[in-house]
Amino acid sequence: MSIDAYFAPKKEIPRHVYLTVSVTVGLFVLAMWCLLAYSGWVREDFLPTPVAVILAGIDGMSDGSLFRDTGISLYEILSGFILASIFAVPLGILMGSFKIAEAALEPITNFVRYLPVSALIPLLILWVGIGMSEKITVIFIGTFFQQLILIADVSRGVASDLLDVSYTLGASRRQVVRRVLIPATMPGVMDALRVTLGWAWTYLVVAELVAANKGLGYFILNSMRGLFTDRIFLGIAVIGLLGLISDQLFKVMRSRLLPWTIQS
Repeated sequence: MSIDAYFAPKKEIPRHVYLTVSVTVGLFVLAMWCLLAYSGWVREDFLPTPVAVILAGIDGMSDGSLFRDTGISLYEILSGFILASIFAVPLGILMGSFKIAEAALEPITNFVRYLPVSALIPLLILWVGIGMSEKITVIFIGTFFQQLILIADVSRGVASDLLDVSYTLGASRRQVVRRVLIPATMPGVMDALRVTLGWAWTYLVVAELVAANKGLGYFILNSMRGLFTDRIFLGIAVIGLLGLISDQLFKVMRSRLLPWTIQS
């Protein structure tokens, strides 16, 4: 394959080339980090060395604090995200497929989804308290309305010809919804869930920065108070690693659960 073929829009490239480019870019970023940290161009108070971050991770694992905070954050984010998805997926499909549902849900959805979730935290503390329930509620509100709009757009984009052909072949309305509409929307639904899971991590950290005494957000905030930048980088790295793992899991689930689609 010529070099020009690698830069052609929407053209596949060999798997080994894909992996080579990904690894090369990752190593380049690591090399730049090492250069800035070890050369002394940037003070260690602002940019810790990779070794310092690794040692902070070892310390966090040895005393159990890193595992505890990671486990709490995972529980909170999965609880809020799964709860939001359970309601958002069916309601989003209804809103994108039936105009009566769109008329009922879209105005309030468009209103709430533009509200900054951080502005609602003081009110949620009054209503729910400052425990784990408040963090889960923040994640639920932050992801539910975004999921609703994305899934509705996916459902709205299903070609009407698919439904018309099904009716022509004698399918009932219920059969069209179950066997045509829902399967056609599921690839887009999985992509929407994959995107909003990344947003959910943002809402979690915001909630834990405001009022928490445990979790990765609290771990980062507490490290900032003591100017432990190595621990701050560690907390950020753990969140990024968990996000990367969850993203890859969604890719695998999409290909396994939806075999009629082509994995991009």
